[in-house]
Amino acid sequence: MPTSHARTERAALAELLRVLGPDAPTLCEGWTTRDLAAHLVIRERRPDSAPGIMFEALAGHTEKVRLRQAAKPYEQTVRLVADGPPRLSVFGIPGVDAAANTMEYFIHLEDVRRAQPGGAEPRELDPALTEILWKRAVGSSRIALRGVPVGVALRRTDTGPDEQPRTIHKGTPVVTLSGHPGELLLYLFGRKDRARVDLDGDPAAIDTLRTARTGL
Repeated sequence: MPTSHARTERAALAELLRVLGPDAPTLCEGWTTRDLAAHLVIRERRPDSAPGIMFEALAGHTEKVRLRQAAKPYEQTVRLVADGPPRLSVFGIPGVDAAANTMEYFIHLEDVRRAQPGGAEPRELDPALTEILWKRAVGSSRIALRGVPVGVALRRTDTGPDEQPRTIHKGTPVVTLSGHPGELLLYLFGRKDRARVDLDGDPAAIDTLRTARTGL
């Protein structure tokens, strides 16, 4: 049976949440591990709260639901994270968990790992997971870079020095991001200070990209 990278990333994150407890920092601004765990639970188990993740006008309801989950015993919330989506959840449909959660759990595992004192080095990833993250970095660019006024190209560095950049967002001038696919994904989704990525291009354009809001 093929490895489910969504499940392995989920299991690793749930274990780290257990070890660190409810009050450890994360890279999600203003959130502790308790807050992040609650977010993951309602994302999969409260479909009425999902629109508020994408649409600011509905964010108030999403936050109320998340806070109610966060007020419950932390161990219970982490157990629900580890258990995965219930059968009646859209995330429980075969194939949906892998498609929707591999990137989600990779990013949030790094949110916890890299926020701890002393930080954490990038993990050595399974090549198959690396390919998935590369596809997600390219495929999610329309969402991640919406509103960014400069062009963006990605150059993965795990495949050798001759790899050519791939333009994923039109605009001029173009800033080229170079790094491992996982690091590029983290950068695109707002973890810019912790992602191991090199930026090349016009200095003003680089500054624009660095300060632009990216991700969801």
